[in-house]
Amino acid sequence: MPYDEALGRFEPVLGLETHIELGTASKMFCGCPTTFGAPPNTHACPVCLALPGSLPVANATAIESTIRIGLALNCSIAEWCRFARKNYFYPDMPKNYQISQYDEPLCFDGYLDVEVNGEIVRVEIERVHLEEDTGKSTHVGGSTGRIHGADYSIVDYNRAGIPLVEIVTKPITGTDRLAPEVARAYATELREVMRALGVSDVRMEEGSMRCDVNVSLMPRGSSEWGTRTETKNVNSLRSVERAVRSEIERQAGILAEGGRIIQETRHFHEDTGTTTSGRSKEEAQDYRYFPEPDLVPIAPDRAWVAELKAALPELPRVKRKRLQQEWGVSDLDMEAMHNADAIDLVEATVSAGAPPADARKWWMGELARRANEAGVPLSALAITPDQIARVCAMVAGGALNDKLARQVLEGVLNGEGSPDEVVAARGLQIVNDEGELSAIIDQVLADNADAADKVRSGKIAAVGALVGGVMKASRGKADAGRARELILDKLGVSE
Repeated sequence: MPYDEALGRFEPVLGLETHIELGTASKMFCGCPTTFGAPPNTHACPVCLALPGSLPVANATAIESTIRIGLALNCSIAEWCRFARKNYFYPDMPKNYQISQYDEPLCFDGYLDVEVNGEIVRVEIERVHLEEDTGKSTHVGGSTGRIHGADYSIVDYNRAGIPLVEIVTKPITGTDRLAPEVARAYATELREVMRALGVSDVRMEEGSMRCDVNVSLMPRGSSEWGTRTETKNVNSLRSVERAVRSEIERQAGILAEGGRIIQETRHFHEDTGTTTSGRSKEEAQDYRYFPEPDLVPIAPDRAWVAELKAALPELPRVKRKRLQQEWGVSDLDMEAMHNADAIDLVEATVSAGAPPADARKWWMGELARRANEAGVPLSALAITPDQIARVCAMVAGGALNDKLARQVLEGVLNGEGSPDEVVAARGLQIVNDEGELSAIIDQVLADNADAADKVRSGKIAAVGALVGGVMKASRGKADAGRARELILDKLGVSE
């Protein structure tokens, strides 16, 4: 059913379960490294492979990071909690159970405020708990990359045992037509909070942040929630938004025709923007939770928790408001920088000495264009805020104009060296020698006598063509403002 029609008949209820791999040096219950991209099964030991006789030891840094996440999300921190065994079979889970938390999460009852279309939406957090990640299965052959139709499967246990924080929202209601945007805004803000805390690189393309998107619909005017579906492991912010929209349209179509929604997991397809059925969850799964007998309970000292809270960094939403005021930019401009993930880059460029307006101009203009062309985020460009600040200083000092500055940026991005090295190698220094500039102007006036006569007769606008001729003759290295002054002086005209 078309989206607008679906929202005219039904109200959406959302829920987001977000998994964050923590950026610790070692795994949750053993000393294996957590480096991404290592050869398969090279970061595995008897503990994370669950060999007989091996015993887990909890990672203290992971526990601290989880408490800091909970505090940043306005959660209460448990005075006493413990790990549990969650029993189920996956080929990529060596133990056939996952060490997780069940009825006693480390953090609970929090919230995260997000801004959508200028309005603040409060997303309530049910729980933040700590567990271990599974390994990774790769299904070879077939057309879908999934187990059905594959010729065989291989398992990499490097990821098994990496500390994993799960952040579960309470049901999100009242979002109406903004439901997809709210879901994306929440995932975006959550990612930025993790970055600010320094607890994870939250690279969705590498799986260190993954979202499970729950959607249900209820008829307008009803108070009874519908059956939800759970779209698993959505791995981009844009896809979070698209998955919500797709499920709203799909479920509305089924309900409008008198069908029923099946409680199930679903897979999101990037190419089509739609979801397909995964496995049914119609029957309640009994994970047979019981307390993990090999780990002691966690009882965070209240004084320590208070120290962690006092040491929290400035959180992203507060920081954006402060920077907006300091930089004097509009809500629209700040939103654009936020959406482009440019705020930290602009801030670092300003810290390196560039005026805020200049820093924003280059990151949101020329560099954003190049990032879009390359299909990469701004932060992936081979240029630093310090280098941008140096280009800004060269423009402000008269050594470059904007056209030459773009060539300098191109050279830096191409790996030709620092801005100063590119200027020297390409001969991009602006023409400041009055004698050289005067000679160029004389030649341009001689070659464009008609335009010169128009200026002499009072048609000042014609000077633009002469300035353009000077810029062309100097290959863009002349100071256009100074060239204009000299042309008018030579023609005996004042403005």
